[in-house]
Amino acid sequence: MSKRYYTLNEELRREFGGKVMKLSLDGGFTCPNRDGTIGSKGCIFCGEKGSGEFAGSKLVSIEEQIEEQKKLLSKKWDSNKYIAYFQNFTNTYGPINRIRTLYYEAINTQGVVGLAVATRPDCLEEEILNLLSEINKKTYLWIELGLQTIHEKSAKLIRRGYPLSIYEEAIEKLKRENIKVVTHIILGIPGESKDDMLNTVRFVADTKTWGIKLHSLYIQRDTDLYDYYMKNPFPIMSREEYVSLVVDAIEMLPRDMVIHRITGDGKRELLHEPKWSLDKLKVLSMIDKELKIRNFLET
Repeated sequence: MSKRYYTLNEELRREFGGKVMKLSLDGGFTCPNRDGTIGSKGCIFCGEKGSGEFAGSKLVSIEEQIEEQKKLLSKKWDSNKYIAYFQNFTNTYGPINRIRTLYYEAINTQGVVGLAVATRPDCLEEEILNLLSEINKKTYLWIELGLQTIHEKSAKLIRRGYPLSIYEEAIEKLKRENIKVVTHIILGIPGESKDDMLNTVRFVADTKTWGIKLHSLYIQRDTDLYDYYMKNPFPIMSREEYVSLVVDAIEMLPRDMVIHRITGDGKRELLHEPKWSLDKLKVLSMIDKELKIRNFLET
């Protein structure tokens, strides 16, 4: 293995026999936490453009977004296999016929070998589950759920908008359909101790979801979190603290859990803190070094 943990790159190479690129798409979705159904401001860390900072433009079709990103990525990577990733906002929220059309447009585009869908655990109604189950039989599929934390006080602070029990129900529903699940966790939410954060990691490990994404809380100037931070400053983890915490987290995960991400991608021109997160390669290098020092190796 090229890393001391089981990466998405490793998983996709095993599945498809070579490099597979992920194409971030914008299907023009919104979110029940923004349109007034649950809330109107969204999660506290989410900007007006959502989390898909590197997604394609919703002003063009899915096929056009895919072709545009293929061209961009071909300058850096030699690959003709792609995962279509619906990233921005809640990608199972909307009219079912529209969702079906978008998903099928993506998976029927040349070179697309799989589909990834980011959503909320409270947006998995029966008709959506049926569609996902149908697609799961046709292509390589995973669903990403934004849990972030298991602690209700933190969930209220970040305006997540659903209780932990909803996440647990969603996991069970998706498992029954044999659909792979990736859980997002944020490390560094205000008021959480190291033990609090690792308890969230342990909880996700115990649910045995297929994959996990870890990243530090980062503060962008286009979010309510920025306003909160300016009025109520809270400690920001140092790079060294974050590296140590991530390694602690990796050590408690099942060895076959696919680790999709261990550091975040804040938008450079909007990022307020932590500045160290801009040097992603340095963070990854320090994590690998710390794993080596601890003599930890996934097998």
